[in-house]
Parts: sequence; C-alpha cells; structure tokens
Amino acid sequence: DWTYTISSTVVSFRKRSLGIPMGFPIRDSRIANQFVYLHRQNNLLMKKHSGMRPHDIVVLLKIVSKGDQNWYMKDLANELGISASEVTESINRSVIAGLISSDKKSIMKLALIDFLKSGLRYVFPQQPGAIVRGIATAHSAPPLSDQISSEEQFVWPYAKGNIRGQAIVPLHPNIPEACLKDNNLYELLALADAIRVGKAREYNLAIEIISKKINHA
Repeated sequence: DWTYTISSTVVSFRKRSLGIPMGFPIRDSRIANQFVYLHRQNNLLMKKHSGMRPHDIVVLLKIVSKGDQNWYMKDLANELGISASEVTESINRSVIAGLISSDKKSIMKLALIDFLKSGLRYVFPQQPGAIVRGIATAHSAPPLSDQISSEEQFVWPYAKGNIRGQAIVPLHPNIPEACLKDNNLYELLALADAIRVGKAREYNLAIEIISKKINHA
C-alpha cells in the first residue's frame, strides 16, 4: 500500500487540492508519484524564489530596451556588467514571479507594469541623499527632464558624472556604466527612479511614459 511510503503531510495536502475527502484510500501509484513530484517542485520553487532583487528590475528593463531584438543571457550579462550566473538566477526569479514567460523569451508586459506601478517604491524604496557628482536620474534625466523643471537634481553617484545633485542609490552599482552604452535603458531606469522617489506629478508621468515604452517594446 503506497500510502505507507509517503508522508501523511503530502497525501493530505494533495487530497485537499483535488477535493478528495480525507481518509479516502487512493492506491494508484501514479497518483502517489504525482503527489511526491508536486510536493518536491513546490519546495524547489520556494527555495529558488526568496524575493525579488533590485537588479532583477535592471535585467527586466534591459530586455524591454531591446524591443523586438533577440537577446541571450550572456549578452545581458556583458552589457549590464552583471555575472552570467546572477542574470540566470534573476531570469528564473522573474519566471516564477510571472514577469517573464515560462520559455524565458517574452516579458509579461501587463504584469511588469503592474509591479512597477504598485510595488517598486515599496519593495525597493529610496530617499535622496548627500550632494555628489554623478549622472542625472529620475526627473532630472530624459524623458522627464523635458517636461519637468525643478531646482532639485537627482543623480546616480559616478566619479565621471557631469552634474551635482542628491544621490540616488541605483538598483545595481553598474547602472551608470551600462546606461552610458544604452540610451533606451537609461531612460527606462531613470523613469523607474522617478517611480521610486518622485512626488505625485513625477510618479504619474513616469508611470504613463514607462507603460507606453513597455507596451511598444
């Protein structure tokens, strides 16, 4: 009787999920194996996804910046200055979170927009810091800088930067270098920072623009 070879926890959990009354004997070994498999898969997913990381957003927006171009994980790693293993783990977390399709080829656009709109500023909050030299971000960078005039300058700290402003810690340390090579990525990450730190007007404009960019990618 296979019920003696599988823990009661697994059997009870799967019986409830299938609507089978507790105590009802199931003797089909194929169902027993399915119980064990699903239980192990569930545990595996829990181990693999212990929460999103800041650079997961960078990887997702880098893919968006490529539009309809084909992309490979090794290219993302090289262009972002993030290790190949980190990119692979990041993609896997986003698949589990429903932000990338299961075949790892397409961004789930509505899900990503929803996360940026409703979760980004709470999951990865940021407060402007000390005055430093750097590269403009948030409302101080395009495309928002074309629509918003402000005496406050926000920057990513960067020794070779050309302006001074309040420091915004980037979602990954290599963002300044990566954005100097990819203007589309730069605009997307600057908009993401406006969502993280912006007031109502900056936040709403950033959501509107980044949503259009993602949908048209």
